[in-house]
Amino acid sequence: MNPFLKDRFAYSVLSHTDLSRESGMVADINLQTINWDNYDLVVIDESHNFRNNSKGKGKKSRYEHLLEEIIKAGVPTKVLLLSATPVNNDLSDLRNQLMLISGGLDNSFAQTLGVGSLKTTLAVAQREFNTWAIKEPRQSEQLLERLSAGFFALLDGLTLARSRKHIKDYYPETVEQLGGFPIRLKPIAVFSAVDTKNFFPKYEAINEQISQYKLALFSPSSYVLAEHVENYDQDAVKKFSQANRERYLIGMMKVNFLKRLESSVHSFAITLERTCNKMSVLIKKLTDFQSQQSTTEFESIEPDMGEDDDFQEEFLVGKRIQYDLRHLNVTKWLEDLRADEQQIRDIFDTAKAITPARDAKLADLKALIESKITAPSTNKLGEVNRKVLVFTAFSDTATYLYQNLEPIAKSLGVHIALVTGSGGNATTFGKADHNTILTNFAPKAKQRNLLKNFVQDIEIDILIATDCISEGQNLQDCDYLINFDIHWNPVRLIQRFGRIDRIGSQNQSIQMVNFWATPDLNAYLNLKNRVESRMALVDITATAQDNPLSMEQIRADLSYRDQQLLRMKDEVLDLEDIEGGVSLADFSLDDFRMDLSNFSNQNKAALENAPLDIFGLVTEEGNTAKHGIVFCLRQLGVVGSTDLNPLSPYFLVYVRSNGEVRFAYAQAKQTLELYRALCADKPQATQTLHDQFDTLTQNLENLSQETTLLQAALESIRSSFKKRANQSLFTGRGAVIPKKEEQVTEETQFELITWLAILEQPEANN
Repeated sequence: MNPFLKDRFAYSVLSHTDLSRESGMVADINLQTINWDNYDLVVIDESHNFRNNSKGKGKKSRYEHLLEEIIKAGVPTKVLLLSATPVNNDLSDLRNQLMLISGGLDNSFAQTLGVGSLKTTLAVAQREFNTWAIKEPRQSEQLLERLSAGFFALLDGLTLARSRKHIKDYYPETVEQLGGFPIRLKPIAVFSAVDTKNFFPKYEAINEQISQYKLALFSPSSYVLAEHVENYDQDAVKKFSQANRERYLIGMMKVNFLKRLESSVHSFAITLERTCNKMSVLIKKLTDFQSQQSTTEFESIEPDMGEDDDFQEEFLVGKRIQYDLRHLNVTKWLEDLRADEQQIRDIFDTAKAITPARDAKLADLKALIESKITAPSTNKLGEVNRKVLVFTAFSDTATYLYQNLEPIAKSLGVHIALVTGSGGNATTFGKADHNTILTNFAPKAKQRNLLKNFVQDIEIDILIATDCISEGQNLQDCDYLINFDIHWNPVRLIQRFGRIDRIGSQNQSIQMVNFWATPDLNAYLNLKNRVESRMALVDITATAQDNPLSMEQIRADLSYRDQQLLRMKDEVLDLEDIEGGVSLADFSLDDFRMDLSNFSNQNKAALENAPLDIFGLVTEEGNTAKHGIVFCLRQLGVVGSTDLNPLSPYFLVYVRSNGEVRFAYAQAKQTLELYRALCADKPQATQTLHDQFDTLTQNLENLSQETTLLQAALESIRSSFKKRANQSLFTGRGAVIPKKEEQVTEETQFELITWLAILEQPEANN
């Protein structure tokens, strides 16, 4: 399947996890003998998995192996990163990925892009982002105006951004050739009870009970006798301590209880039982100690969080610690442990009583699947489509669903499969390995017809999966996706739906079904926020963050996520569609360069002979392109410095007819997009527009209004430049005042290169 074979171009396909393996085979590649440092190009799909430059314990981490053994060692290696979500919550995510491109050198782009330090540039941008993020409502243009030109130059120079909207707008012929995008139907919201007999408490009541638990199992430091505290809290002078870490873990465990309940009552019961069993073991150990029948050593216990990636990373904070039971108030600890155990066993008994026959949520899922299988959709080719993809956050929920849906699938005459990150795969057709299952579920997308060792006339129609396949998989044979639990991060839901929401899909439309924890979504989100806010407070303490905006920003982030989740009840979002969001596409000008290159090649002579001050005429459109002028000016005496102006020595400013500066020079991307929208499909102005402009300007004899707007543009350039220059002085030790000849003052001279007059609609003048 190598399409480059005739070009004698060889390549290897490996998984991220192979970077942490020292032996074994991947297809015909022996990892023990592979020449890691001999690759000229490394293409990293889903590169956001390398957003953390973590250090390995005992051996190199995947990030270290990639950077040191592949990129920096051996032949010069270029790096191409592919990701739909390169930034999670922090621009350090982006910094760590860009460090792979730079080969680990912080000043790698000083000469090519004028960015002296990756770390400093991104740290400054992060501070600006933190300030902007707490504003309500978030407006992307405010952030773009505050971000440094260096940050703009960095992303413009290193990124190619292609959103769905972007592709539809600028590559319509390509979209059509590839088969287009499927229509997204309005999401179906399902609000299931837990128990068909309604004996199980409501979600809010369970949360109230959980909030009362001490979970003393995970906080031995709370029972250290005063005279021995110094033995276990030597970091107390710092902001982090073992006590803080334990409070942090307890908070996470309480959150996990709720997340498990949202997933399934089955998973909830498993977690409760595991916690009770750990308590029983510890209680016996402590009672044995009191009766002098056991050793005195005790190691702190870690919560069992399952496979939830969001929590696993957080456990890197701190470490487990050895306690001497003689240093603890064992009697008090036993008292709290027994109280916790009794409370948790009570709710466990209630949860355990919910058998599959009484599981209301499972019953609703069965009904949805039966309806899809018995009344299937039809794709563009007239083929019947029965496929259903069910996502859940936890592998034990996925296994539970598979076990209870397998008989249903058999009775309906279709095959079902299970894929989990923990390796507990299963299927009623074909091999039970990860790749075989996905190939049999999506044979068209996976090109099964090219794989001669596969059976070609049988398929899997129902797939139960965890988020281990929520990215990097083409499964667009399917047109019906069910989120059996709602991830608190809406980006994860978008990623899940992205498995079937792909260009070239043969489906006319695609459907998302969401199981929500409670019909009262506002109450649910308030509850979620209280839990997450408590977690955030502990997090700030545990990780020694001292940013005074942290708590305010956290609340703003929670509110922002709430808005996204509420929208997802009624619509399917793209990442760039989320209100107030800023994507890498906002910093890339490569499309405009392509347009300019094509236009220049076709109109070279005309451009060379065009005079300065040439202007164009268009009519206003909508609320964005209102009556006014877009000016393009060039600063004289400056070759080009991107420290404070991404287009230096050129300045683009859009001024409305009332003197309001709609887009300042720092918002070059928006101005260019406006320009394209108004002019791209109009080779010349109509005679009507010429007549209208001649009337307004008395045949160009009276340009006082235009001159006034030009003065407003110049004043905007001066004030914005001064403001950005002042801000740059507080960006770090490397900040410098721009050279005198590069500064913009009252004496600075400009050339008017061109201008675009946006006129009112003719009927507006009558």
